[in-house]
Amino acid sequence: MSLLVKICGLSTRETLDVALDSGANMVGFVFFPPSPRHLALETARDLGRQIKRRAVKVALTVDADDAMLSNIVEALQPDILQLHGKETVARLRDIKQKFGLELMKAIAVESAADLAALPGYAMVADRILFDARPPKGSTRPGGLGAVFDWHILENLDLKLPFVVSGGLNADNVAQALRVTRAGGVDVSSGVERVPGVKDSEMIREFIRAANGERSDRSCDPGEGDSPRARLSPNLPKQPLTPTLSPQEREEGAGTARQRGKKG
Repeated sequence: MSLLVKICGLSTRETLDVALDSGANMVGFVFFPPSPRHLALETARDLGRQIKRRAVKVALTVDADDAMLSNIVEALQPDILQLHGKETVARLRDIKQKFGLELMKAIAVESAADLAALPGYAMVADRILFDARPPKGSTRPGGLGAVFDWHILENLDLKLPFVVSGGLNADNVAQALRVTRAGGVDVSSGVERVPGVKDSEMIREFIRAANGERSDRSCDPGEGDSPRARLSPNLPKQPLTPTLSPQEREEGAGTARQRGKKG
C-alpha cells in the first residue's frame, strides 16, 4: 500500500494547488475557530470546487455540533472527518451513523499509557492519527509543532491503518516513518512560514522527503547508535514533549524553519 501524505490546514488556492501537484494524496481543512488555520465556510466551498475533479481525498478537522457539521459536510462533501476532540466511542459511532463518512480519530500521545483508549476507538474509527499531547492550558489539540516519542508506536499491534503527526517536517519525516512504520503522515505547522501561512517550497520538500526522495543522509543512524539515539536530531531529548506555551511552540517552530530554509 502506498504511503498516505496529508497536508493539513490549507487555506489558499495557491498552496492547495502546490500540495496536489506535488503528490499529496490527502488534503485537510480545519474548522476550529481557535486555530490560525480555521476556514470560513465560503472559503472552504471555494477550495472544495478547486479540488472537485482531482484524485485526492479531503479530510476535515472539525469541532462542531451536528448542525454546523451538516453545513460543512454539505458544502465540501469530504471523504473523511478527522476528530481531535474528546469524543467518546459512542459519539464517534453517532457521527458515523449520521454522516456515513470515514472517521479518523486523533489520539494525543505522551507516554505508552495514552494508547489505552485504542481498542474502543478502533472498533468505530477507520483510521487512527497519533499526535503529540498538547500542554495543559492549550486552546488547541493539535497544530502546535510538537513531537512525541515515536518509539512508543514501535511495537504497535493495530489492525487499522494509522497516521503519525506532530512536529513533522522535511528533516524528520523519513525517520518518523522508519521508527513507527506508519502508513501515513500528516503535516501542518511543519510546512508554514508563520502559524497559519503555508509555504509552497516547504510543502514540496516535505512531500519529497516523505516519499524518500531526499538525497542527504542527515537523519540516518550511525552504526552502534542506541535506539534512543536514532531519533531525529530535531526531537527534544528531555522532556519528549516540550512544556512550552502554544505561542512559544509556534514561534520557535517558525524560527527554526526559517533557519532551515536559509541553510
